[in-house]
This record gives sequence, C-alpha cells and structure tokens, in this order.
Amino acid sequence: MSTEPAGGAVTYTYRPSLAGSPREFTLTGNAIEWRTARQSGSVKFAQVRFVRLTHRPANMQSYRFVTEIWADGAPKLQIVSTSWKSMFEQERLDRPYSAFVAELHRRLAQAGATPQFIRGSNPLIYWAGAAVFAAVVLCLLGLSVRAIQAGAIGGMLFIAAFIAMFGWHGVNFLRRNRPGTYSPDALPDLLLPKP
Repeated sequence: MSTEPAGGAVTYTYRPSLAGSPREFTLTGNAIEWRTARQSGSVKFAQVRFVRLTHRPANMQSYRFVTEIWADGAPKLQIVSTSWKSMFEQERLDRPYSAFVAELHRRLAQAGATPQFIRGSNPLIYWAGAAVFAAVVLCLLGLSVRAIQAGAIGGMLFIAAFIAMFGWHGVNFLRRNRPGTYSPDALPDLLLPKP
C-alpha cells in the first residue's frame, strides 16, 4: 500500500491468482479507482450501495479476509487480504489491507455516503451452513460412541482428533462470519486481520 501525505491518494494492490494480473485500488478525494490488466474504472463514494466484510479461507490460506463493494454502474469490487507470490505461496497483506479498509470507511463517512455496511455471510447461507456443521458434528460424535462400544479405541481417537480439528475451524469460521451490520467508525475486529 502506498499513501500520499495530507489525505492524498491511498493505493492497495494484490494478485488474486498466480496467472492473473494484479488488481489495484486507489482511494482519491471522492472516489475509489480500480484497475486490472484489461479493465479500469472509478466509483464515486456517493454511488456505493453496500460494503461487506467477510472472512473467507481459501486454498492454502486459512487467514484470508475480503471486502466487497457494490456500487451503481460498476462491477462488484473485491479487495482481498492475501496475494499470490509463487506457485506454492500466498503472502498475507495484513497491515496494508487493514489500513486500506479503515481508510475506505473513513473516506466514505467523510464524503457523506450512506451505503449499508454488512458483516459476515448471507444469512440464508450462514444458517444453512451452521445446521450442516452441527449435523456433521453430531454424526461424528455418534460414530465415536459406536467405536467405543465396539472396542475400537484407535478408531475413536482418530474420530476425536478429526472432530477437534473440524470443530476448531468450523466454529472459528461461523464466529467470524455471523451475519449483521456495523458502523463505519466501529469496524468489526473479527473481520480484519491483526497486523
């Protein structure tokens, strides 16, 4: 991320895929400008209708955050907290991402824009996922009880280890992505990386 002094332009760049070109976002006095290899555009802060913060683990990066911006007359803009560095490595951009997202919210508020600030997943998807998660955990617990009854201690230990790992990641994901709204001056800590 680069910043010009005294409230000037602020830029954030990341690479969404190994083969893809970098995506660059720049906050100017009254707009967010975006650029890829083939497209570019500008969205005035007053045109922004929704801003969504989510936690979205992907591929090899379990600590990944996404900011989505919907605006009139523009495609959905996605700002991601990780960037592909090589075929086997993604780089975490915790500090620049958090600073850019905070500055985006500050400038939206300063411009008098009134988008809806949404946190977490779509409620329908979230609650369906929570129900499936609970059902899987209950089935695995039942399976481990059955393994104990059959005297298969090794199998029970394997299932218990799987439940612990699956439960840890699942609960963390559900906790971070609980649907709701937030204020631009009180960003949700769970949906921003800790620098």
